[in-house]
Order: sequence, then structure tokens, then C-alpha cells
Amino acid sequence: MDRELHRDEAGLLDRVYSLISLMNGFPDEVSDEEAEGIVRVLPHDTANAVTALFRPRVRRASLAFFKMLGSWLERARRVREEGGKVILVPFNFPVEAIHVFRRAVPVTSEVLTTLGVVALEGQGERYWDFAMSLGLPDNLCSANTVELGSILTERDFAPDAIVQAAVGGCDVNSKIHEFVAHYLGIPQFILEKPTECTSRGRRRYLQNFISLMEQLQEFIGEELEEERMREVMELANRCTDLQNEIWELHRNIPNPVPNVFALFSYGTRFSCWGREEGVRTLEEMRDSILRMMRSGDIPERERARCIWIYTGYYFDFLGFFDWMEEQGISYLGDGLDLFFPARVDTSGLESMIEGMAEAAWNMPMTRQVGGDSMWARWLDDVIYAIRDLGADCAIYSGHHSCKQTWSVFAAVRNEIARRAGVPTLCLQGDSWIRRMTPMSVLQEEISRFVDTVVCPVGRKRRERRRRGSFRLSGSPAEG
Repeated sequence: MDRELHRDEAGLLDRVYSLISLMNGFPDEVSDEEAEGIVRVLPHDTANAVTALFRPRVRRASLAFFKMLGSWLERARRVREEGGKVILVPFNFPVEAIHVFRRAVPVTSEVLTTLGVVALEGQGERYWDFAMSLGLPDNLCSANTVELGSILTERDFAPDAIVQAAVGGCDVNSKIHEFVAHYLGIPQFILEKPTECTSRGRRRYLQNFISLMEQLQEFIGEELEEERMREVMELANRCTDLQNEIWELHRNIPNPVPNVFALFSYGTRFSCWGREEGVRTLEEMRDSILRMMRSGDIPERERARCIWIYTGYYFDFLGFFDWMEEQGISYLGDGLDLFFPARVDTSGLESMIEGMAEAAWNMPMTRQVGGDSMWARWLDDVIYAIRDLGADCAIYSGHHSCKQTWSVFAAVRNEIARRAGVPTLCLQGDSWIRRMTPMSVLQEEISRFVDTVVCPVGRKRRERRRRGSFRLSGSPAEG
């Protein structure tokens, strides 16, 4: 392991940036021949992901998404030269709360880990192994430990401070960020969420959020400007409108939205919400879907409409997102898509801060797992998504470190069946590390579930609907 690290001195962020920044020079339209040539020169693990992302029907949106991320990482690398700060944040913190500062850039642990898994040869496993070699427990979450393990090698691009917003929602997330802050000797700013979801709890949370923003002002050395905040929040509102449009397009049968767009949606939410680049990415996603609908370039069959109630799997795009589309399985979204953005009142500084605090409260990990009743809050969001998008099944990706969701999964599955009338498949496997459960095993379990549970139930429902409509038509069967 040490020899491997010495052989490649750059950390995860620098390695990811060097690859993604190449895409900034690509035109918006890339031909099939050009895409094939790009794939040929890439390492095997990278080529596998890029092949999935460069399929014709998703290519333009993929390029917009990765150009957005390249610009985001470029700003993070450049801001220090301008006297600014890089703030490491978890996925459940609204990045627009950092974008409102002119001299600060948010960098999100889980986004960087996912980019490492998608873009790098070895898929970031060396950094997980390094964290384990320090004596850290293996029940940590790979979503943040892969990137933070890279930071701990002291060969990566280290942040100037850490914002921690998972307190009370995810202990492993909180503790690994705390450990890194102590290890590097950098400040950590904590946003605590009261467990009570009452008006009193929300007022307390708003006070905590305001206190956090005041601390960030002092640390960054920059007073919040109302006009700057309004500029960012109006762009955030535009992102919200586009995200809601994309959500509604999922309602079509068959689903016209490519499966991988679920990842693009929250990848944008966790990196460039409130930035022009984020708006352009979501616009391209929406426009790509509408073009496909007009041209008829959508899957001809849809055997299953699935909501993933937690996360998906990110170490094999071809074997996951693409494979499901080939099998006629629509990926309507997962738990990370359940951030339910709302427009923010931009009339004044106070209303905009309140809007950001509300966005933070509604982030998936905070709203659900950090709620007054974890299983009830999580279940409410899942049931809403299943009903609104017309899903006929649900899947839970049981990550080994997510003990809190494991503790209530049985109750959630039973209530999904009772309240929404759909079955739920339970999988086990790390979403970011391929050697835990191979993709072939996950595919086999999904196939068996769809073939033996979802499709037969779907046929019975269609038969009941046909019989019901026959009786209502005034036919002799009525008597």
C-alpha cells in the first residue's frame, strides 16, 4: 500500500481534477468516433464509467455535468491564491450557504469520493486502505472516508476548515470529519439539529444556522452582502425550478429520464446549487429529456419503476444504471434525490438566510435520519416519492456502516407494503467499494426480484384494472 501511494504522489482531488479538467476543452457536441477515441486512452476503471456517460442519449448532459464539476474544482484550487478559503462540507449541507461568500468555495466530501470511484484507476480504494491502516474502524462510511483518507495522507488538497452538519443524523460521518479536523489542526464549525420537529425545534435550528454563518463570516474575513446573497439565491431558485421540472418528467410512462440523471441531480445539488454552472447543467438535463421524448429515443419497455429508498451504487455505471435500463428497470431516483428544494424569498437578507436554513433542514440525512422519529420521517418521504412517481417497487441498498437505517429497515419495508402496496428488496453492499459485493451479485438479486415479485404483481394489477374498467362500462359482467 505504501509503495502504491508513493508511486502516485497526488491525492484524490488533484487526480480527479487532472482528468475532469480535460473535459472543459471538449465541445458540447462530441461525435461517436471522438467518444470512442477518448475512451481508448483512458485507464480501464475510468473507461468503464466514461463509456456509460458518453452514450449518445446522455452525452451532452454528461459533458455539462463534468464541465460544471471541473469549474467547481478549479475555483477551489484558485481561491487560495486570491486570499480565500476552501471549506469542506458534507453532502447534507446546502452549498449555496458557502457560495454566498465571494472568497470561499465549498468542497463536498461525498462528491469527491464518488468522483474518485468513477474517474480513477483503482476507484479510490487505496485511500480507504490508508485510513484503515491508521487504525480507524472499518465500520466508517466509504462515502466520506475515501476522500478524507486521501486528505490524511497529507498529499491531497487539504481544506482550510470543515463544516459539520450530520450531528445527530450520522455518527460515522460526524466522527471522521471531526478526526480529520483534529489531525490537520483546522477549525470545525458544527451545525446542530434539534431532534424535535416542532416550531420550537425549527426556531432553534434557525438560530444555530445564523450562528454558523456568523462564525463563517469571521473565519473567512468577509461580511455577507445582501446583493451577493440575492444573486446566488436567485440562481438557486432557478436550479429549484429546473429540478422540479425534471422530477415531474419522471411521471411519464415509460419513464423518459435516463437512470444516471438521478446522480446528476444530486451531484449538482451538492456542488453548484446557486451557481451559473449548476443552472446550465440542469437545463441541459431537462432539454436532453425533452429532445428524447420528441424523437422517441426512450426505452420501449418498462418492466419496473423503482425508487431506491437509500443510495445507489457508484462503482460500475455500466453494470448498474445502464444494465437496469437494458432490463427495462427505471431508476426513478434514490434517497439522495429526496431533498425537495423550495424557492427562497429573496426580498431581504433575513428571508434569504431563513430559506437557506430551511434547505439545510430538508436535506435527506438531516430531515429523515436526524428527525424526531427516524423511520417515520424517512418513510413519509419514501411513500410520497413512490406515490407521486408511480413506482411499483422499492430497493434498499444496505450499506455496512449505516446501522441507523438498518435498525428500522424492517419496519419501513412493512409500512411501504401496507401504505403504498409495493414490495421492497433488501440488498447488502458498499455503494462506493466494489470488493464488498460484486455488481454481478447485485444484478442477480435485482433480476430475481423483478422477475419473480414485481412483474407478477404488476400483471395482477393490470388484470384487476381491466376487470374493473369492464364492470364500470355497463357490461353484462356487472350483474
